[in-house]
Amino acid sequence: MITSKVIANGILRAIAYLILTALILYFLYQIQSVLIYLVIALILTLIGNPILDFFKKRLRFNHTFATIATLLIFILIIAGLITMFVPLILSQGQNLSLLNTVEIEKNSLQLINQIAAFLESHHIDSSKVLKEANITSKINFGIVTDFLNVILGTISSFGMGLASVLFITFFFLKDRLYFIISAKKLIPDSHEEQILNSLEKINHLLSRYFIGLLIQLFIVFILYLVVLIIFDIPNAIIIAFLCAVLNIIPYIGPLIASLLAAALTMLSHLGNDFQTDILPSTIYVLIGFWIVQILDNNISQPIIFSKSVSSHPLEIFLVILIAGFLFGILGMIIAVPLYTIFKVIGKEFFPENVIIQLLTKNI
Repeated sequence: MITSKVIANGILRAIAYLILTALILYFLYQIQSVLIYLVIALILTLIGNPILDFFKKRLRFNHTFATIATLLIFILIIAGLITMFVPLILSQGQNLSLLNTVEIEKNSLQLINQIAAFLESHHIDSSKVLKEANITSKINFGIVTDFLNVILGTISSFGMGLASVLFITFFFLKDRLYFIISAKKLIPDSHEEQILNSLEKINHLLSRYFIGLLIQLFIVFILYLVVLIIFDIPNAIIIAFLCAVLNIIPYIGPLIASLLAAALTMLSHLGNDFQTDILPSTIYVLIGFWIVQILDNNISQPIIFSKSVSSHPLEIFLVILIAGFLFGILGMIIAVPLYTIFKVIGKEFFPENVIIQLLTKNI
């Protein structure tokens, strides 16, 4: 029989769960920087595991020295990037970010007027439409400077975060066997073998995936930079860097990168003749970026997505598309790693399922 006391206890218990959940979420929100450090350190660990194994198996290093050598490689790579690129990125980024919003709006309005004059010279009466639309009043030009200043601020203040990430990565690499042994104690004996096999396969596939992704972004950055240098676009390094980073977002990222490159190319040539300089330069840059994206889509991405995580390109496309509809851009970014994890778990725990067999035949 349900009494008022039972109902009251149920309500109090539900309230207590809600309060506890809210406190946990608030705590996670307060330590979000630490969580980001842990995620980055985990990614570096996945990338570093093959390097660690190489030092141990091929060069006969003991585990501690292999860990130190792996971390030194990370430090040398980061130091090399800082030495080579960060001063250029900072100096060129400041050239862009120091433009105040009023100046950007003025330049954009001048560019729009030039486009209208060009269209009118070809008997297209668009000037009236552009003016009536009042495009510049509807665009928040402060987004451009805010975005660039956030990037510059992140680069200039990432020292503590970098030290934290490297420190965590060192112990993830050094004590990975300890973590596995500890996990074994928490895993039920009936599922121990399945879970450990899943973790081993996930570690292997995601290590290949993240290494391939870094190589892909570096190749895209170099190709973008070559295109911008060929057509003598100012601030080439910062533009190529931003556009390459946008390629982390599957399918949508390259499109945004092309639009960003086109806009910055137009603004960089402002003051020159639109028909003979601005328009041709922008078209050439867009064609160059599209060629880079065709090469990337048909060579780099199939190798990374298909071979590194053992999935068909169409399968990956559908997964990314569904994740994008459900969870937006973040879902598209994490779709492939999460899908890979689910496939491995499915194969270990439901090997007799026909759909699982079909999806995991290459794993």
